[in-house]
Amino acid sequence: MKTLKNIFLGLSLIFAGILLAAFTLPQDKKIGGPWEIPAKYKTMKNTYKDDASLMKVGKMLYTKHCKSCHGSKGEGNGPKAKSMKTEIRSLKMAEVQAQSDGILYYQSFIGRDEMPNYEKKIGDDEDRWAIINYLRTLK
Repeated sequence: MKTLKNIFLGLSLIFAGILLAAFTLPQDKKIGGPWEIPAKYKTMKNTYKDDASLMKVGKMLYTKHCKSCHGSKGEGNGPKAKSMKTEIRSLKMAEVQAQSDGILYYQSFIGRDEMPNYEKKIGDDEDRWAIINYLRTLK
């Protein structure tokens, strides 16, 4: 009888280990395809580009709306990132930082797939540009 209990305990521990691994090991995530950016956004100019007074606002809004997925330093490792089906790229990547402000604006506020649309949540244009300016500091 003692042997049967030991076998049952051993199998239970193995099963618990498998379950734990399934929920903690990184899951394969799909890579998002190329963005289709409308011409209007490709040429859009950041009218608040040199406004340093917006940096605090940008950081506060980033923390409120973006940090949960993109992480505190923009590395794509926020607490919600694990539950996403699509890989969240680091905002620090040279490829991301090389994009125009208008393209970042489109991606950040219009969104697509798992990246939600923030036009209603962040309705003020100055606030949106404050976030874009803050994203530029995440190098």
